Amino acid sequence: MKITLISIPVRDQEKAMRFYTEKLGFIKKKDEPLGGGNRWLILVSKDWVDGPELLLEPAPNHFEPSKVYQDALMEAGIPWTQFDVENVDSEYERLTELGVEFSVKPTKAGNVKYAIFNDTCGNNIQLVQEL
Repeated sequence: MKITLISIPVRDQEKAMRFYTEKLGFIKKKDEPLGGGNRWLILVSKDWVDGPELLLEPAPNHFEPSKVYQDALMEAGIPWTQFDVENVDSEYERLTELGVEFSVKPTKAGNVKYAIFNDTCGNNIQLVQEL
């Protein structure tokens, strides 16, 4: 068994696609209309194009419990997911220069360093570097 797809709930797929590609550097792999203005919008990491795929899921727009859960995580400051990076400090600097807002600046905790940012689409995302 292996993980091939993860999803992140977003309220605006187009805005999310721009943020995740233009700011974070992901690559659009699939973009297929599903009807009702929804899309099967898949991104992959430019550093691991054959790795897990990331689905920008419009669930909060159509399923109220998803929206409630997403809002609760955001309000509590809890990340929806995490992305591993080689160097949290350099990613923090790069993304801050691109206008990304961080709620937690690079912080050491045990054998990792992490930072948390707002993806502008309803989620906190955590960057993690193993030390």
